[in-house]
Amino acid sequence: MKLASLKDGRDGRLVVVAKDLTRCADAGAVAPTLQAALDDWSSAAPRLKEIAAALEAGRVSHAPFDAAKCAAPLPRAYQWLDGSAYVNHVALVRQARGAEMPASFWTDPLMYQGGSDIFLGPREPIPVVDEAWGIDLEAEVVVILGDVPMGATREEAAAAIKLIMLVNDVTLRNLTGPELAKGFGFVQSKPASAFTPVAVTPDEFGAAFDGAKVNLPLLSFVNGKPFGKPQTGNDMTFDFPALIMHATRTRALVAGTILGAGTVSNRDADGGPGKPIEEGGLGYSCIAEQRTVETIRLGKPLTPFLKFGDKVRIEMNDAQGRPIFGAIEQDVVRYRRG
Repeated sequence: MKLASLKDGRDGRLVVVAKDLTRCADAGAVAPTLQAALDDWSSAAPRLKEIAAALEAGRVSHAPFDAAKCAAPLPRAYQWLDGSAYVNHVALVRQARGAEMPASFWTDPLMYQGGSDIFLGPREPIPVVDEAWGIDLEAEVVVILGDVPMGATREEAAAAIKLIMLVNDVTLRNLTGPELAKGFGFVQSKPASAFTPVAVTPDEFGAAFDGAKVNLPLLSFVNGKPFGKPQTGNDMTFDFPALIMHATRTRALVAGTILGAGTVSNRDADGGPGKPIEEGGLGYSCIAEQRTVETIRLGKPLTPFLKFGDKVRIEMNDAQGRPIFGAIEQDVVRYRRG
């Protein structure tokens, strides 16, 4: 089942989307918004699946599906937590700046709480005041959760995964260092994130989702040029149940919580840093990692961060090459108030 939120007020209007992403059917008879559906998921999900089946069979009124009319599946959320499950990414960044890698990073997940009051739709631009802030994409897989109790078991954590989507978790790299140096986390260096047009139930993935992680290439493009295609199931030190268990160690999570696994990062086949696509590698999911590898290999970074006018595309296809979520397509623009 695939769900989307058409732009309508602050929280969008819930629709069920066809498997091929060409049509959608109104879901208002079940729930007006995705958050409302998640709040009563045990009742709403079977009814939404009935609409999905009717849509595939052509037995329900529908309209063309247009990703440009979509808000984020959850235009705002009660909580947005982002981990760093691909510790290879962290290790490379620290290596490039000569920082020691604490052993605990391999056993205890990194996680921060991001801003969730405003999310961007899949076709909305990335507005930034100043290019000098170091504008970077971050392609990630994220899950939307149902209610999760404090101290969740692994089974409870896995069962809480209701929907899967992708995110462009934009980072302003040149603001990150000064913020982290204060010892209190991200705020200014993490502007609004953008999500794919649709959120997808785990059963849609078949063997590509094992209940803990997705195992498909995550595709990123910058200005139409392939930038990354890492395998999301590889080098994932902490899977989604592990991240959920970490988040619930001291508190419960409410339905509608979005949890990310962090920038997808693969090592090369020889165990070294990943190579760019043009060198036969799998590329990267953020520019910072490419710059890090350049620093390790060449002594200095060569790839610039994003500039105004640049275009970013993030998507994922199934084993048959069919799009799963629709694409995030964003232009980087100068922010102008009003």
